[in-house]
Formats: sequence, C-alpha cells, structure tokens
Amino acid sequence: MQTLTVGLAERSYPIYIGSDLLGCAELLLPHLPHKRAAMVTNTTVAPLYLEPLRAMLQTHGVDIISIILPDGEQYKNAETLGLIYDALLSHRCERNTPLIALGGGVIGDMTGYAAATYLRGVPFIQIPTTLLAQVDSSVGGKTGINHPLGKNMIGAFYQPQVVLADITTLNTLKDQELRAGIAEVIKYGLIRDLSFFEWLEQNIEKLLARDADALQYAITRSCQNKAEVVAADERENGERALLNLGHTFGHAIETGMGYGAWLHGEAVAAGTIMAADLSCRLGWLSKEDMDRIRSLFERAGLPVVAPALGVEKYLQLMGLDKKVVGGKIRFVLLKSIGSAVISANVEPELLRQTLMANSAHG
Repeated sequence: MQTLTVGLAERSYPIYIGSDLLGCAELLLPHLPHKRAAMVTNTTVAPLYLEPLRAMLQTHGVDIISIILPDGEQYKNAETLGLIYDALLSHRCERNTPLIALGGGVIGDMTGYAAATYLRGVPFIQIPTTLLAQVDSSVGGKTGINHPLGKNMIGAFYQPQVVLADITTLNTLKDQELRAGIAEVIKYGLIRDLSFFEWLEQNIEKLLARDADALQYAITRSCQNKAEVVAADERENGERALLNLGHTFGHAIETGMGYGAWLHGEAVAAGTIMAADLSCRLGWLSKEDMDRIRSLFERAGLPVVAPALGVEKYLQLMGLDKKVVGGKIRFVLLKSIGSAVISANVEPELLRQTLMANSAHG
C-alpha cells in the first residue's frame, strides 16, 4: 500500500492506494469515532462491495445506513440528491455522522455535495471503485450535480477526511469504464508530467490488461500530480484549472449528447484531441506531439473524434462552461507534452476550424 497526503493545512487528508484495502478496517475506523455512518452507493456497486464492507464495519461496532441510488450520469441531478437527504433525515443522521461514498465519480460527486450541505456540513469519506474516480474525482474536494443546461454547474468545494483507493475493485470494472479512466491518467502526463506520458506510451497495454503493478503506479503518480495541484490552488483560482484539459470540449459533448450517452472519460479524450488540435493551429504544439497524443488515445481504445453536434451547438454549450470569465471561454491548451497553459485569447475562426475538423461529419 502507498499513502499520499493532500496538503491543506488542518484539512489535510491521506489517500491510501493498494490491493484488498476494503478489508482493512484500521484505515476507516479512525474516521468513524461515533460508530455510525451512512454509505451511499449505486445499484451496480452495491451487489459487489456493499455487504462485505458493511459486515466488516459492523464487526467493529459501526452501524451502517445504506443508501442505494440508480447508476448513471443521467441520475447525477437534484432529484437523486434529494434521495440522499431523504434517507439522512429519516434516519435522523447527525452532524457527526459521516457519509461514505462507495462507487465511481457520480457517487463521489453527489455524496460529497450532500455531505457539504446536509446540516451545513458533515464528515465525508471517499471509497472510489472506478479508475476515473481513483485518479481524479475522489481527490481534491470537487463535489456537485449536473443541470440540464450544463455539467457540474451546481456544487461545492468540500474535502474528504480520507480516500481509500482499492485497486482490486477495478477487476469488476467494464473495459469501457477502465478506458474512460485512462483518459484522465493521460491528462496528467500532458499537462505537467512528460516522463509519466512517456511511461504511459511504454505501458498502456499493461494498464488495459489490468496489470496490478502498472495500475498501482499509474494511480499513485496521477494522485501525486493532483495532490500537488490541489494543495497549491484548492479553489481553482489559477493552476488547478489546468486539470480541466479537454473538459471544456468534453463537457459540451456530455451535455449535448445527453448525460450518460458518452462516458466522462470518453468525452474528455475527444475533447483533449480538440484542445491539442487548437494548440497546433495557434502554432504552439508541434505536429509530432499532436500525432503522439492522438496515437496514445487510440491505443487506449478511446474516441478521438467528437460527435456531430454542429459548430454553433458546441459554441453555445462551451459558453456555459465554469471557466468562462467576462464572457470569454478560457481554454486549457498545450505548449508541448507536459506543459499546459490557460488562454482566453483564441481567434473564433481557429476554434471553428478545430470544431469542424474534429467532430463527425465536420
């Protein structure tokens, strides 16, 4: 097992990464001093991991309230969030009752937002069970829900007490979900870690084959990168925005196609290709680097062409992005592999060319 720390002064917390961690009561019990917690999961994860985890905690005297939600990005909304509040209120959960998120990014985001807002804030524990959640969404305290007009537009920055990333849970992950998580892994190499990108070029097949050592290394390296960025800029006033490489385009794909039609990681992959293409058109990223980026995403089995929403629809959806300042879209772009920048000064014509060239029937 490896342990990392997200350094946020008195709100710092550990990330545990390793195999068979769900059976390690000693990692969770220090965060459950009142012997009561509410565990939020979904209909896919519950049959796999809820009962063993609940039974293990109950042997240590911890009473677990189970809240099982429908599975899918299309349920990451205010209506489903209300189901969490309903359960917490009906069980008379108090301010010292932690919420445990057991699942992927949707469960983590919604549970975290419920924890941030129920009784104005209760303790929160992350147990991510997808690669995407283990390398990205479970770390850093971004929580929230989607709105029909835009993804993640309602939420709060709210840090967990602990993150428990059990690599063994990835054995039950669908191949499509595993690949979607790899998109976020590649992102770290692109924005700030050239040597990690080069490692991924050498080891992408091992990740796809679920090699435990390769997965542990990739998850740890990704979390190290994210922890450093979050510690320096918790509320995304500067450097943290670089973690959104591909997300301005990607969120437009997710919203435009309907939540759940494209997995988040798939949309980020196609969006990252668009961001790289735009970086090329600006004269920043070399053609050689562009080809390397496209090749790695293709080898990972990820989409490199965005769906045909139409240029105007893309522009409309991207205008609702959280990074819009003063009416201008701020793009995360690449100077080279391992070096990202934020720019709002993108010529509209170049953006249109990118959207045309990289979406189906463009």
